[in-house]
Amino acid sequence: MKIVIRPHDVGFGTPDWLGKTTHEWGFDGVQLAIPKSVEGQSGEPGTLTPENISYIRKGFNDNGVEIPILGAYFNPVHSDKEKVRAGAAKYADHLRHAAEFGAQFVASETGSYNDDKWTYNPRNQTEEAFKEVLSVFAPMPAIAKEHGVKMVIEGAWGHCMYKPEQLKRLIDELDNGSVNVIIDILNYLYIGNYEERAKIFETALKLFKGKIAAFHMKDFVVKGDTLEMAPLGQGIMGWKDFLPIIKQEVPDACLVFEEVRNVPESLRFVREIVG
Repeated sequence: MKIVIRPHDVGFGTPDWLGKTTHEWGFDGVQLAIPKSVEGQSGEPGTLTPENISYIRKGFNDNGVEIPILGAYFNPVHSDKEKVRAGAAKYADHLRHAAEFGAQFVASETGSYNDDKWTYNPRNQTEEAFKEVLSVFAPMPAIAKEHGVKMVIEGAWGHCMYKPEQLKRLIDELDNGSVNVIIDILNYLYIGNYEERAKIFETALKLFKGKIAAFHMKDFVVKGDTLEMAPLGQGIMGWKDFLPIIKQEVPDACLVFEEVRNVPESLRFVREIVG
């Protein structure tokens, strides 16, 4: 299995430095959000020229690092509709150019009516939210299919696709064979349901069979009424149980480190299980 990391969790710099450092850290690839990690690059429409794409890709690939996933996250229900328009345009442009990076997938989440905070709002769990997200993403599968890549959508309890079942409904509405998902179990958890994490994991595996592009790797502990990040294998998520199942059921999925604590120790923990 490919184990990758978000390069903005590595640092901010040139593609060559990012690629070299990512390789030295022991990762196979990256989930690349261009403006968050690559200096001098915004990733905005019109900037993904052949020259810029080659510059970015070469910096990673020459250091033995792949770019299987691009991140072009935006909030499709933001109250500022110009931000929605701009975000959707950027996402679509990433779909058009993803293959030139060697990427198979372009990722986003489903947003929140709390705008830039991306946190829980009761409106997120309404039919209004579902329809608004659907309308914004509706043009994207055709663009993905035309360019031979896949869009990937990630749910979260605080966002509009707040449980796997709701995300599955969205995927079913959108899918033309070019829509996949990222599963981030911690995203679906809060203090009221974290003890159901194994059930949520099993549900997501079942619902999205054949459409799972990646898993975001996070672990956590409970402190008071909050869930706090922990090094992988040192929290209570249950990765010792989950990872063998993932390896067996979804061997082609990327394992993406996101805001992971103690990266070297966490990476050793994962590799001891999946190889």
